[in-house]
Formats: sequence, structure tokens, C-alpha cells
Amino acid sequence: MQKDVLNSVVEKAQSWLDGAYDEETKNAIKKMMDNEDKTALIDSFYKDLEFGTGGLRGIMGPGSNRMNRYTVGAATQGLANYLNIEFSNLDQISVVIGHDCRNNSRLFAEVVADIFSANGIKAYLFEDLRPTPEISYAIRQLGCQSGVIITASHNPKAYNGYKAYWNDGAQLTAPHDTNVIDEVNKITSVADIKFEGNKDLIEILGEEMDNKFLKQVQSLVLDQEVINRNKDIKIVYSPIHGTGVKMIPVALRLCGFENIINVPEQDVVSGDFPTVVSPNPEEPAALEMAINKANETNADLVMASDPDSDRLGIAVRNDKGEFVLVNGNQTATLLTWYILKKWKEQGRLTGNEFIVKTIVTSELLKEIAVKSGVEYFDVYTGFKWIAKVIRELEGRKKYICGGEESYGFLPGDYVRDKDAVAAITITAEIAAWAKDNGKSLYEVLQDIYMEYGFSKEKMIYIVREGKSGADEIKQLMKDFRTTPPQSLGGDKVSIIKDYSKLNAQYVLEDKNVAIDLPETSDVLQFFTEKGYKVSVRPSGTEPKIKFYFEVQVLMNSKDEFQSANEKADEIIANMVKDLGI
Repeated sequence: MQKDVLNSVVEKAQSWLDGAYDEETKNAIKKMMDNEDKTALIDSFYKDLEFGTGGLRGIMGPGSNRMNRYTVGAATQGLANYLNIEFSNLDQISVVIGHDCRNNSRLFAEVVADIFSANGIKAYLFEDLRPTPEISYAIRQLGCQSGVIITASHNPKAYNGYKAYWNDGAQLTAPHDTNVIDEVNKITSVADIKFEGNKDLIEILGEEMDNKFLKQVQSLVLDQEVINRNKDIKIVYSPIHGTGVKMIPVALRLCGFENIINVPEQDVVSGDFPTVVSPNPEEPAALEMAINKANETNADLVMASDPDSDRLGIAVRNDKGEFVLVNGNQTATLLTWYILKKWKEQGRLTGNEFIVKTIVTSELLKEIAVKSGVEYFDVYTGFKWIAKVIRELEGRKKYICGGEESYGFLPGDYVRDKDAVAAITITAEIAAWAKDNGKSLYEVLQDIYMEYGFSKEKMIYIVREGKSGADEIKQLMKDFRTTPPQSLGGDKVSIIKDYSKLNAQYVLEDKNVAIDLPETSDVLQFFTEKGYKVSVRPSGTEPKIKFYFEVQVLMNSKDEFQSANEKADEIIANMVKDLGI
């Protein structure tokens, strides 16, 4: 089998050597082919990059399984071909193109603009790096049919990526995602890609679009008077070398906050991310410098965004005055609770509103929605699924907000992807409201647990790189399906949901119920009698298999917050052992 893979890889690599590729690319391929260890060659060519939950994403370098001007070019040519078919009735098809701070991002964005324009499609190209949510906003604002942002979000520096959007400002879903892939697969030669751009069809976007986007962010403020009374709260913000440096401090000041403290070393725009191992606000180390700055300046709140500013990380002071990290579930819980609270106070809830969460996100969001009289929807991981619900219900029901455990949140529907710019401004408002009520954000979170029950969530992942890693992840999923756990954390498994079959098996009742979702997905969930939940899924954008844990523990008073945390950690540790990971 390995020999067959190698033969196929060598054949594909040779086609690049024989094709119309640049000399730098060919020399790099020759070097890999001459190397006795063929691992790099196999990883670079054993497959073609495919659209996952976040689009096209991979390590930069030569090869069909790498991010380079040719794989980006093939994706763009395929998308352009599809747009010209799908919107053949329009006099002028148009797209928006943006990029983040990563190495080669500007180069790739310009390649994309050239290819679209060469295919007769008008390309609105941002003048410099911009947040992902602004690209989504601009698509809708300009009435474009599609859009692309070059970003690998929070991945390590070796990666870059390509997110494709449809005319509603959301990432591609069926049938467009698979149709685009079909068109990309028809690009069998580099000669099929039109690299020579038409400058007359490329228009640069800048400050005018920024100001429109910022005005929309400002419109989300729910209690301006609270902000005015607490405008001097000290907020440390870090863009972690990314696009947030352009917009988020401006957005905070526009909403009324006057005391924004920078982390100068992390304001440096760099695709090398020199101060962090990983520019991921989920990782504690990514917020370390910001927390140190907050301790130096006696700040109230720490916030950071990932390189393309669609995810946010938060740290708040606990009852001992020490900064503790708020996880993605807690962030979504805080934001959902506050927004619904304010909507209710302002008489904006009519019974026709809804929120959306992903299936691996805390069930607390469901509890908060139900108690507020607001409908909720569960969807797959990936914000394109949240956007899909918004699109399907547009004009019939009012979307309020939606979130996922992986530090993404979207308040308002003028953007159709997760939005750290808006989420950070609302988090600052919640901090102002808490201070106005003599509380900290930490205490507000405790209040929510007292009202809705204590819940602890944790995500663990296993990284497996390359072809062998992908095979191992596939085998792990197969093993969990054929031999599922009978108990987790000392509690019997009562429900097994297999989204690859859209089937929920009620183990203790010996019955099966269909899961009502639009398509299948490689996800497994195990629920216990006490309501513990474990979700298992391969990442769609990284070489990982992810395990999401959620447990509930009795908490009778705020004094029991710490002991409830410790008890939950103990249960999760036992669940990890039960799964053998």
C-alpha cells in the first residue's frame, strides 16, 4: 500500500516538474524527490487540498497538498468558473478579497484578484490586512456574489488558508461547496489558470468600508449610559500580531471606552508571530503577555483576537484578584446571557427571535434561551452552519446571536461569520455593566451558574500529521463506532449520536431516533444519564481529532464554585481514561 502511495506521489510530483511551474517550485520538488526520506514528498503530494469546515487550509510550500500560488490559483479558477456559470444572467459578477497578516497572504490575495479579473469578474481588493468579519460585511454591503479571505485563522505560522464566501457573506455550504470543488477538480493543468489579471476590474477598498463596518459594530451597543458611566475601565487588548490592530481599538473607542491599553510587542504585524508559539486565543500562552501588561497597569479586563479577528480570548480577575482565562463556552454563555437580558429589558423579545449554537457547545446556551422564551437551534461545528440557519429564516424570524465553543461569537446579522470585533466590544460593555452593578465579570459568570446550573467544559485534541496521521484519525473514529464506551465518568452512557448516519441510539431504551440535520458529518456524541456529554470529531481544518467534554455538578452557593470546578475536573479526567486517550 505504501509503495502504491509513493508511486502515485512521484507521478504527481513529476507532472509538476514537467508542467508550467516556476523554477523555485521545481527546485524545491527536486530536492524532496532526491531525498532518501520521502515523507516530505508524500505529505506534499499524497492528496489535493480540499474544502473543509473552514475552506482551504494547509502548510505553505510546493505541492498539491500545500498552500501556494498554484493551489490557490486552481481554487480561484474553479470558483471563478462556477460563478460565471451560476450568475451568467448578471452583467457584472463581483467578489470581495481580503487577507490577514500571514506570510504570503498579500501575495495570495493579489493572485486571487488577478485570476478573478482575468475571468471577467470584478474584484474588490482590500488595500491591506483586514478582519475576516469585515470581508463578510463588505460582500453584503457591495452586493457581491462571492468573496475570499486569505487566512489560516489561529493555525501556527507554517499554515495559510483560503476561505470562500457566497453572496450572503457566509462561507460556502451545499450545494455550492461541492460544486466549486467539482470545478476545481476540472483544472487539470496549470495552463487552465488565468493568472494575467485585468487591472480595470480590480478596485481597492479602504477607509470608507472600514467606517461603514465600524458604524454597524457601534450599533450593537445595548446600554450606552452604562458605558458612559464606566468609560474609564482599563482594558488590555492584544491583536496577537494580526488584523485586530487595525480595527478593534478603534471600535472600542467609538463605542465609548477611553482606557485601551496596548501590548506593543504584539501590535507588530507579523506572519512569524514572534511572541507566541501559536497565535490562538484558546491557548493560555497566547494571552500571557497581555495578562502581564494587565497586572502591570492594574487593568480590569484582558482581551485578545486571533490573526484574522474572528475569535476572541478573555481573561478576568477572580475573587483573589488573579487573572483567570474564560473559555469559549463561558464567553458564549456570558454574551448570550447579557444580550438576551438586555433585549428582554428593552421589550425587544416578541417570541419570534432565535439563537444558534453548535452541537459541541455548552448546553447552558440552550437553557438561557429557553428561559428567555427564545428559540434555539443546534448545528454542526463551523460558523457556516450558523449562517445557514440565519439565511433560511431571514425575513421570518429574528436572529439575535450565535456562538461556538471554539471562541467564536456573532452578535447581529450584518456579518455572516464569527466576529471578534463586535464580540469584544460587547464583552467590554458587559464588564462596564458588571462594574456599574458592583460586580466583576467573574462574579457575573458565577451568578449565571447559580441561576442555570454549574457546567464545566473542556476540549482535548490529538495531533496526527500527514498521511499516516490522517489514517490513524480515521481508525480512531472507526474504533469508537464499533466499540463505544458503556460508561463515562462513572455514569452509564444512555444516548449515542452518530451524525455520519444521522442516528441517535437510546441505549437503555433500545430504540433509534433520526437526527434532524441537513446532511451527515463525521461526529460522534455520547450522553450519560446525568447529562454528561462527550463529542468526538476530526478537525476539518487541522490534522487533529478533537474531544469535547461537558459535565454538570451541583453548586448550591457561590462558595462552592471552586469545589464544583475541582469535582468537574475529576469527572472529566475519569472520562478521558474511559475513552483511552
